[in-house]
Amino acid sequence: MSADPISDELFWTDRDGAFVRRDGSDVPLQPSPESRLVDINCDGPIDTPFVGPQLVADQTFRAVFGTRMLSTTLAVAWVAAGRRAAYVSDGIGTFADNVHFVAGIELCRSAGCVVTDLIGEPLDTGRGLIVAADAETHVSLVQLIRPHLDEVLGN
Repeated sequence: MSADPISDELFWTDRDGAFVRRDGSDVPLQPSPESRLVDINCDGPIDTPFVGPQLVADQTFRAVFGTRMLSTTLAVAWVAAGRRAAYVSDGIGTFADNVHFVAGIELCRSAGCVVTDLIGEPLDTGRGLIVAADAETHVSLVQLIRPHLDEVLGN
């Protein structure tokens, strides 16, 4: 579960479906890439380069997607709710066990979103997190992120 106290919404999943509870009613979540907005986590290490700020500055990326800088459980839930096309976060390690992301990741998976690492591999095999509303958005993100990831990793 993820709660948004400002809008008084509760995002939840039973793993068969994903829902938002508003005014006592549960509404199924429907991911959508329509907004073309991507939340990017720019809160990374200060002593090493990371992908988030590079994406924000990338004109090619910005020609395809609008960017927002946000790092919160709600950013992931908003992808499942169709309010954002995607969420991108850098980082090494596991997101699947991270208290800030585990609920949102399960919510997105239950809603039918694509959830991978930054190169499109299963989440726990690599670096970072992509949550995309659909496969087309996911493919675009992987292609646009790859040059920046190569730079960060020194490839």
